[in-house]
Amino acid sequence: MAMLVKPVLIACLAASALAGGTALGARDWQDGGQEAASQRRQTGGLLPLRVIEARVKPMMPGAQYLGFDFDPQTNIYTLKFLRNGSVIWVDVDGRTGRILRKTGN
Repeated sequence: MAMLVKPVLIACLAASALAGGTALGARDWQDGGQEAASQRRQTGGLLPLRVIEARVKPMMPGAQYLGFDFDPQTNIYTLKFLRNGSVIWVDVDGRTGRILRKTGN
């Protein structure tokens, strides 16, 4: 029985990594980021997400928008796109809307 547990655990961890998950879960981090972003928007410290999306989406022709993450430590939104099977991340300064970097194709 113990010999079966290890391969199953390894397979689950590999599947999670391929799906972009983490031990805590990417969704858990995003939910916390959304709350922090909402609080900062209300105090005028951040641009609304819709404004940022409206600036970035037109720059990504042919790409499907997958969603975003927000890092409350740096005030950076990371917008995620999918084009031709490749994931593209666009980091945007949440205060200014300026694109900081783009990774992927």
